[in-house]
Amino acid sequence: MRREDVRPLLLQATDLLSEPDLADAAWAAGLVVNRRRRRLTALSVIAVIALAVVASILIGTGTRGRADITPPPTPPGYIESSGKISGIDFWVAPPPGSERFLDRLETPLGDRLDLPHKVRPLAKHTLHNIAAVLLVKHGDRYAPLLLGADGSWVQADVGLAPVDNGPPLSPGAISPDGHVAAFPQPGALVTVDATTAQIARFPLPGGDYLSVSWVADGRWALVGGRDATYQVLVGEGGYGEDPVFRVAATRDPNEATSPFRIQTGAVMRYMFNGQWMEDNPLTLPVRSWQGQTFSSITGAARVFVSETLPQVPTRVSQPQVVAAISTLSTMPSRLLVLGEPQDSPPTQEGAGDRPFVREVGCCAVLGWYDDNNVLFRVRGWVLAWNLDSGRVRRVTELGVDQVALGPGLRP
Repeated sequence: MRREDVRPLLLQATDLLSEPDLADAAWAAGLVVNRRRRRLTALSVIAVIALAVVASILIGTGTRGRADITPPPTPPGYIESSGKISGIDFWVAPPPGSERFLDRLETPLGDRLDLPHKVRPLAKHTLHNIAAVLLVKHGDRYAPLLLGADGSWVQADVGLAPVDNGPPLSPGAISPDGHVAAFPQPGALVTVDATTAQIARFPLPGGDYLSVSWVADGRWALVGGRDATYQVLVGEGGYGEDPVFRVAATRDPNEATSPFRIQTGAVMRYMFNGQWMEDNPLTLPVRSWQGQTFSSITGAARVFVSETLPQVPTRVSQPQVVAAISTLSTMPSRLLVLGEPQDSPPTQEGAGDRPFVREVGCCAVLGWYDDNNVLFRVRGWVLAWNLDSGRVRRVTELGVDQVALGPGLRP
């Protein structure tokens, strides 16, 4: 090949190649560099965070080789538990006689709950939500007095017969929605709808019935007697539902409660078919149970008369305990011992002269203010026990013998 032919051939070959865009090339190269820088920055941040976490763990581990986890902050007014009974933390309630000096939980009940002076007919002043129910006696019959969440009192136009020679008022009388109050009667259940003033009577197989509790949906009531317990359809029924059917026997009328009942040896779950199933075993130093079981979303509560408690010695009272038993495995159960002060006076004649004595039957759970506060009755008072703090507050002084509390207590 001649030298003069080389240059024309090279020019011909380069004409077949695409001409590069130098600006595009520079931009692409810049993107590559920028991506690399971002990746390096991210990796550096992650490394710093990881080192900080490792350092905090090492610092918290200390010399014993395990991390110290900081517990959550305690609620206001927190009181340390006094010890354990049957493996359950317990607190001791303020001594009897000190109730009026406790901080107060505000409710429509006021400072003292007495029979009201001003009462309207329910037919002329219906209520949206019942806070409490009392009974007033007229001759040989009882009339229901209903306290609304707004603080007003009304009287239902119905006469109730006594049961077991006493007023037919059960602590579990008020429905979960606060609309209806139910009363056991000889051979029947009577209901009062506070929102409509409607009175209804549901005949039952002959017998004396002493207690009422409600199934959670508010359509059914459990009516307990000494010989039998029945589930009664109070609300609207579905197709094929039996309006009245017998429930498996319980040891006493007060044990017919839903969704749980606390008894010696176990917490029992109520099944909608009228049967009971053991939810979990329970070991407590129980001599006898008092009143009904009341359930919240996370637990159930009932009072028991205890065997002698070495942890809380008493001189003249039989120890009684509010048992708040968790129905969730992730939450603890708690106990509140209703003891007496160590300097209580010796036994005197007449219960009225023994202000520091907790007589058997003096105390019972009345319900839940909310998921954290159990409401219970002691002699002459309604109190509230906060499960988170262990603190006990007064709700109201009782000027009446019996009361049922409902959701209208809450604002």
